[in-house]
Amino acid sequence: MNLIEHAIVALVIQALIGLTTRNWWAGAALACGYFIGREVAQAEYRWIEQFGSGLRANLPWWGIFDGRVWPKVDQWADWIGPIVVTVPVAWVAQRRRQIRP
Repeated sequence: MNLIEHAIVALVIQALIGLTTRNWWAGAALACGYFIGREVAQAEYRWIEQFGSGLRANLPWWGIFDGRVWPKVDQWADWIGPIVVTVPVAWVAQRRRQIRP
């Protein structure tokens, strides 16, 4: 998936949760959590492959924060994009709810 697809899927997840529970922040958290978790898992695998001799046991707790396993812009955009699109939607939904109880 590319950045646009990630953003669309995040908005769909957020809409499903937001429309069923009226909690758009929960929808944003679920959508963003999914994409953050996905990218973190991929970073773990990159670290293990590059620096951990292929063994998960060699992965230190800080391995996912190692900048060497985040070399491409799209790896950053894949988790930042969903945050950028879902947070404003949740904020607007919250504001509208405060205006119209």
